[in-house]
Amino acid sequence: MEFAYFSRNGELLPVRDAKVPLSLVEYSYGFGVYENIRYAGGALYFVDDHVERLLESARTIELEHEFSADFVRRGIQELLKANAPKACNVKILLIGGNTPSAAQLFILCLNPLFPDRKLYRDGAAVITVPYERAFPHAKTLNMLQSFLAYRKAKQAGAYDALLVNRAGGITEGTRTNFFVLKDSTIFSAPEPEILLGVTRKAMLMAASQAGFRLEYRNIAEGSWDEYDGAFITSTSSKIVPIRSVNGRMVYGVIAPELARLMKVFGEFLEQSEGRLA
Repeated sequence: MEFAYFSRNGELLPVRDAKVPLSLVEYSYGFGVYENIRYAGGALYFVDDHVERLLESARTIELEHEFSADFVRRGIQELLKANAPKACNVKILLIGGNTPSAAQLFILCLNPLFPDRKLYRDGAAVITVPYERAFPHAKTLNMLQSFLAYRKAKQAGAYDALLVNRAGGITEGTRTNFFVLKDSTIFSAPEPEILLGVTRKAMLMAASQAGFRLEYRNIAEGSWDEYDGAFITSTSSKIVPIRSVNGRMVYGVIAPELARLMKVFGEFLEQSEGRLA
């Protein structure tokens, strides 16, 4: 689907007028933050949480601006009304300037990219790449290392690349959160080391309601035999189980408790109407 309009600083404009000057050094150097929000079935999923994280990401990298949470939410709603999509991903870009008033807020609609349905049945292939993000809690435009890792994954025929820190622990994917599972206990890397994904938050809420427990630990690369399964989460993919890592089959079948979690989370999303509270 083609979208006719985007929003710049709260003003609806034709998409053909969307441009970023080559002279904008803040954009060139990645001094900005972003969010992707799922819109489907008339529901904007977890918009308050996404906007809150956008503004928190800006604070983390000391990007000063004059946009409030209400202003951002209103801009999203006005854009959706103008474009009238059946489904899309709403992308928000907040780019810094040399003064707070020079910061720019862009909101646009993109066609969603959904994983192949076979991945939910068979599991996904991933690779591992050594990399630690400078600001784990900020979703910034400085994505070069993640881009290169993701490109390496695509070249290997994998779904994503998992990032490994200097201690040999897997923290997250290039655009996903990462977990392993043993019985009904979900294990995550420590929160200070990862981006606190909104889908991650929703999944953990659904999991808790269904009797799953959460523990934090360093998940060593190569410790697959210690767990029943592994999976990743993101806005577009929900829960995708992992089948192989670096070309090695680690889980031949989806563990029963992981299958139950996938079902529980799917039902949670259907009943949530886009709200966590």
